[in-house]
Amino acid sequence: MNTETSEIVLNGSRTKAALSSRVSSLALSSITPPTQTLLLRMFADPYILEKDDKVALVSQLRECVAKFPEVSELRVLLGMALCVNFDVHPAIEELKESVRLAPNSFIAQLKLGELWMRLRVMDRAEEHTKLASLLAQNLAQADLARKQAAMIRTMKREGIERGGFKSPFSGILKSLRRIWTRQTDDSSVALEVQ
Repeated sequence: MNTETSEIVLNGSRTKAALSSRVSSLALSSITPPTQTLLLRMFADPYILEKDDKVALVSQLRECVAKFPEVSELRVLLGMALCVNFDVHPAIEELKESVRLAPNSFIAQLKLGELWMRLRVMDRAEEHTKLASLLAQNLAQADLARKQAAMIRTMKREGIERGGFKSPFSGILKSLRRIWTRQTDDSSVALEVQ
C-alpha cells in the first residue's frame, strides 16, 4: 500500500471533522419507505431480490444520489445495489466517487476494497481495506476490515488474483512450456524402459 496515501487520509486537515460528521438526516430521509424495504432485503440476502426489485432499487437510489450528489454514503448504497444487479462498471464508478467525496469514510473504503477483492484486483483491494482498517472507529468496524484483509491475504496466497496486463505471447509461452515438460517426461520414461 502507498504510505503517502494513508498519511494524506489520516493526517489531512479535515480528518477529525470528517470522522465525527454524520450523514445529513435530510439525505437519509430522501430514501423512501419502499426503497428502505428493498435495502433491508438486500442486506439480509441479496439473492432473494427479484430482477424487478433490483432494477427498482437502483433507479430509486439513483434519484436519491441525483438529489444529494455530495453524500458519500448514498453513493455507497447505490454502488452496493449496482453490484447486486451485476452492473460492475457503474458500481466501480459510484464507489470510486464515494471515496473521492469522503476519503475518510470507513464504509466507502471498505466497500470499494470488497468490490476490488471480488474482481480479483488484489493490490487495490488490499490498499482500500487497509485504509478502512485505519479508519475504523469501533471494534465492529475493525473486525469487518480485519476479516476482509484476511480473505485478501488468503486469496493472494492461493493465487486467486487477476494479473493485470499480460503479454500477447504469454499463452504461446505457456503452451510451449507444457509441450516441453511433456516431452522431457516422455524422454525420461523412454530412458527408464531401455
